Amino acid sequence: MISADVQSAVTPNYTDIFELKNASSLGNGVVMSKFTGHGGKYSANDASAEYVAEIRILLDKAKVPWQTGELGTVDKGGGGTVAKYFARLGMEVVDLGAPVLSMHSPYEVTSKIDLYSSYLAYHAFLKS
Repeated sequence: MISADVQSAVTPNYTDIFELKNASSLGNGVVMSKFTGHGGKYSANDASAEYVAEIRILLDKAKVPWQTGELGTVDKGGGGTVAKYFARLGMEVVDLGAPVLSMHSPYEVTSKIDLYSSYLAYHAFLKS
């Protein structure tokens, strides 16, 4: 399963809440998040490495630009999506969506390339 949800892009004014080596940025394609949640594993999901590999292979075969990301440093940033509810039912699930700068602020920003790569990723997933 894919949870089609946006991801937080690194916000230059708040870099301390991101793990910069594992965070997404605008213009680099759809973002795949292996895990979401906050407080470690509380109210979270975590896809298996095998499922992540399946999605990576699918995106690469379809020539979809993609990047990995996460929702913020544990106990500083973070958040959740519907993925945790499906994971509780035993489903393999990753979050896959466009990165957004300043998420949930009055002025969110994203990139056309990222939106288009999200469309391509969803199309490839549904065809598979």
